[in-house]
Amino acid sequence: MPDHPDHTFQATRHIAAPPAQVFAALTDPARLARWWGPNGFTNEVSLCEMRPGGRWVFVMHGPDGRAYPNENVFETLTPPQADHPDQPAQFVVRHVGAPLFRLHLTLHADGAGTRVEWAQVFDSAEVAAQLAALVVPANAQNLNRLSAEVLGAAPP
Repeated sequence: MPDHPDHTFQATRHIAAPPAQVFAALTDPARLARWWGPNGFTNEVSLCEMRPGGRWVFVMHGPDGRAYPNENVFETLTPPQADHPDQPAQFVVRHVGAPLFRLHLTLHADGAGTRVEWAQVFDSAEVAAQLAALVVPANAQNLNRLSAEVLGAAPP
């Protein structure tokens, strides 16, 4: 992952489940649609080609009733390797509409579950600065919703 501190938002979360369970919540299209987005958002997926180079097209519906069209391309989908638990799983998507960014999710087995590293790298430092107040809490909410999905709890 590129190191651009002026336009990268990072968060880490521990989920009390093995990396394979977390990865399943990332790569199952129905599950991804359930947890993706900040609190109060729902997703209407029209295309989800879960493979490197595959497209993911969906509309996020906000709690205010607004619709937010999105399109991403899956770049990296590297599942956890049972025979190499020291190698992290990777999930990388490229948001191809404005605002342009790449989201890196890295899953590390930590003995008591999975450490999820979330890094959202915007193409532009200026855009990142404009969106920081929205992105930081939204990313934390995404991780909360991912945790709830993995652990079978009701999403926040």
